[in-house]
Amino acid sequence: MPERTKIAVVGGTGRVGRHVIDVLTARGHDVVSMSRSSGVDVITGDGLAEALAGVQTIIDTATGPSPDKDEATRFFTTAADNLHRVGQRAGVQRMVVVSIIGIDRLTPGYGYNAAKLAHERAALSGPIPARILRAAQFHEFVGQLMEWGTRGEVVYVPRMRTQLVAARTVAEALADVATAPESSGGSDRGPVPEIAGPRAETLADMAVLLADRRHDPVKIEVVDDPTNPDNDRIATGALLPGPHATLAGPTFEEWLAATF
Repeated sequence: MPERTKIAVVGGTGRVGRHVIDVLTARGHDVVSMSRSSGVDVITGDGLAEALAGVQTIIDTATGPSPDKDEATRFFTTAADNLHRVGQRAGVQRMVVVSIIGIDRLTPGYGYNAAKLAHERAALSGPIPARILRAAQFHEFVGQLMEWGTRGEVVYVPRMRTQLVAARTVAEALADVATAPESSGGSDRGPVPEIAGPRAETLADMAVLLADRRHDPVKIEVVDDPTNPDNDRIATGALLPGPHATLAGPTFEEWLAATF
């Protein structure tokens, strides 16, 4: 049994954060949920010192409030700096950050992926030892993209190959990294750890499965984004996990059967 520790989860009410809290609590750890709704703001610093009192490990699962690169970069780097500054004073010993598979293979400086790379660098450059875990897109990502792409009876989804993973599976992996006696990631000790689902899929095929499961008679159409310099790379597998990745959790079909 791992030693009981006090762990703070940034973004504790979010898609992954709420699962992280469940997993850690079930494993017997003391868990602090950090979110603006609980009075903790990692950007302004409000409530941060109080939340981190006695905490040994921070797990950062927060997502940026905007897809805009500059705004997301400001959010992530400010949050990381504040967590390091206040966390060091509180005696925090470790930080774990969830990131995205493939962002280092896409166009440097472009879009939200650039903001997440800046997040990784900010986390790794602070005084608290940090680990990065890169995850594939979550199963819920399919429904989100379908919402954004719905135009009447047609749903437009981008050409994309991905290895969708359950948010719960990512949460379990984050808990493992956070509580392991020695865990690598994001440094010169080897490739950044990755977590993905059991098999590669296309976003369009998964959108069809989700529409069928919902009995939604929409038509799924695949589109390209000519403004995105990574359009072809995303379509041909730049977001797929590398050979060192951990593959775990249910397939998208299995997740659908258990969720809907």
